[in-house]
Amino acid sequence: MTDAPAFQSDFLKTLQARGYIHQITHPAELDAAAAAGVVTGYIGFDATAPSLHVGSLIQIMMLRRLQQAGGKPIVLMGGGTTKVGDPTGKDASRPQLTDETIQANIASIRTVFEKFLTFGDGPTDAVMLDNDQWLSGYGYIQFLRDFGTHFTVNRMLAFDSVKLRLEREQPMTFLEFNYMLMQSVDFLELNRAQDCTLQMGGSDQWGNIVSGVDLVRRVDQKAAFGLTTPLLTTASGGKMGKTAQGAVWLNAEQLSPYDYWQFWRNVDDADVGKFLRLFTDLPLDEVARLETLEGAGINDAKKTLADAATTMLHGADAAADARQKAEEVREQGALNIADEPKSLLWEGTPDEIVRNGGDPFTRRTAEALLKASGLVPSLKQAALKIKGGGVRINGTPISDPELTFDQSEVDPAFGAFRVQIGKNGEVVLVKPL
Repeated sequence: MTDAPAFQSDFLKTLQARGYIHQITHPAELDAAAAAGVVTGYIGFDATAPSLHVGSLIQIMMLRRLQQAGGKPIVLMGGGTTKVGDPTGKDASRPQLTDETIQANIASIRTVFEKFLTFGDGPTDAVMLDNDQWLSGYGYIQFLRDFGTHFTVNRMLAFDSVKLRLEREQPMTFLEFNYMLMQSVDFLELNRAQDCTLQMGGSDQWGNIVSGVDLVRRVDQKAAFGLTTPLLTTASGGKMGKTAQGAVWLNAEQLSPYDYWQFWRNVDDADVGKFLRLFTDLPLDEVARLETLEGAGINDAKKTLADAATTMLHGADAAADARQKAEEVREQGALNIADEPKSLLWEGTPDEIVRNGGDPFTRRTAEALLKASGLVPSLKQAALKIKGGGVRINGTPISDPELTFDQSEVDPAFGAFRVQIGKNGEVVLVKPL
């Protein structure tokens, strides 16, 4: 690792300039390999849901950068590892999925990767593989005999994915404890079959990645490298891709292009430059210009971000349609998009709400509506914002956070509440469940 190496390869120079690099196992060797020819690299994605969310987008973009620089990306779907579950950052085991569900999830997820990568049979074309092809073929005794001697329990206990779980006094099953072995074997299999020399991932995967690099170098004495991205958080300290409405999904079936566009449009001002570098192909000089804009200009930069990110995932027509809808909602307030509003998330269970004198199906406070819009991250901040003035619901200024709204009080033109901060602020539609 090094703070600011002078890379020679287009691949690492691009990653460094755009802010992707956190750690590299052998920076000089990887740089030389990338400058000399085609580097094949992979990132693994478990298939725990029908869609990845925007928190995985930085990894997808890493594969895109590799292909743009003349490398060959491998999308490794975890048909095998999904059966075990990655313990990283978790306090509980993942629910076990059936083989049929896992394969259906993989098929759904593939449609997203096809938007970002060029697949085919060429030397730099992307391929999608499934680690179930080899992991399920190992017998238990064979797996232990072939690979168990290369891992010590002492070292495995020191990895963050294990150590943090144990420090929180949360149980870790022996099944999950095997995950890092399986991920390391993935790298060895890909190195042998695909001449894959690079494994990439988030910083929370550093221990697993280093184990794979060491396994390849120890068993086959071949070149292997690891590279991680920084932990990605928003300027407010939140986790990337988490909003008041939940995860920002990449598949249109889970999240509409309109809501996806709105997610990028509503990012914090301080995040615009970083997100333009990471999640768009805009030239860096244009990014530098956009991130210096202030006042109303920063909103233009956010719209540029939303346009570019939505175009990459859903296409130019969907991005243009989303922008047009958003602008008509804000400027004219007369567009009927009843299928587009965000669903209002209720705080607490229905029993808890009723016990506190509320009706979970018909009434909600102004502060809850504002939080549900995603314009603020918490009820506390929603209350402060309302008390400070400037919050409007259905165009009416609101000053009492506890003011309640009946389901019948939605704006009839939208079948939802129109929530905004400031007279000219972005309008977010929130519909009751």
